[in-house]
Amino acid sequence: MAEKLLVVDTSTPCCGIALGDGARLVGELQLDSGAQHAVQLVEGIDLLLQRVGWKMQDIEVMAAVAGPGSFTGLRVGLATVKGLAMACSRPVVGVSSLKTLAAQLPFCRWPVCALLDARKREVYAGRFDCSGEFPEPLAPETVLSPERLEILEDTVFIGTGAIVYRAVLEGKGQAKAHFAPESLTSVRTVLAAELALRDYRAGRWVSPERLMPVYIRPSEAELARGA
Repeated sequence: MAEKLLVVDTSTPCCGIALGDGARLVGELQLDSGAQHAVQLVEGIDLLLQRVGWKMQDIEVMAAVAGPGSFTGLRVGLATVKGLAMACSRPVVGVSSLKTLAAQLPFCRWPVCALLDARKREVYAGRFDCSGEFPEPLAPETVLSPERLEILEDTVFIGTGAIVYRAVLEGKGQAKAHFAPESLTSVRTVLAAELALRDYRAGRWVSPERLMPVYIRPSEAELARGA
């Protein structure tokens, strides 16, 4: 069974797009687009479809990295996927950015803590058991200061938060804090595609209008309204 899949990621400044035919990667595009997701995403999707010889109607499943991450980036990515899925009457899948990061370390004997820099001296954090082929959550994803992270056992840290706050984590964890190579810092869309395909085949998909971003913490607008 092979489903043609489109996955996008705009959770960080790196805009990612992947096309898959079942578990086979057909094409992947990663662009450090900064704040230009709205422009780069649509152009990138068109370019990738042209290069592999597919049309939008060929896509059977659409997915997006739903967060946590950049609020503006997530809104752009999810709005694009929802619009395309509605136009083509396709199901959609939302994938965790932290789980996708952790998926870069399969069969790891230690727990993996995926960290994304959340600004305001905080990190988005997800702790996973990566001893198998796919990461399994060990705790709910959260946002907190790196000083509040507990390091009670050998743990591998991965992501931008691990780079920015490495000194803090090393100080807290002593010899228990280990770090993935910086080359694995980015959320890889091809891994998001693998996770999305797995969820889709397990029936964990939704209609386009039900796909929502996972912010974890309130936006500045929500904080202002609550003030």
